[in-house]
Amino acid sequence: MKILLQNMEFFAYHGVYPDEQKNGNLFSVDVEFDADLTLAERTDKIDDTLDYEQIYNIIQQEMNIVSNLLENVAGRIFSAVKESYPEISFLKVRVTKHNPPLNGKVQKVSVEKVS
Repeated sequence: MKILLQNMEFFAYHGVYPDEQKNGNLFSVDVEFDADLTLAERTDKIDDTLDYEQIYNIIQQEMNIVSNLLENVAGRIFSAVKESYPEISFLKVRVTKHNPPLNGKVQKVSVEKVS
């Protein structure tokens, strides 16, 4: 079964420029994962599924660690989720920076890590 946690918003301090690490910016994170949740389908018990709140908490912890690169943030989130939930057979993590400080008008920039 596929589960998606979409458009989780965080204010964080990721970026290579000093202003980004001082002033922060809005980021969003999307995760998509597959796991065998047949038992949860039958039992309707939280203990038989993946805990979405715990996955959110993992992502929030990683977003609180200042990084220069979005690639680093996405990689850390990916590794932390996989380590906590090895039963996940497919995982996609997308980290998006809103209004990145580029030499032009760019609404968002995103990186994805997929297994």
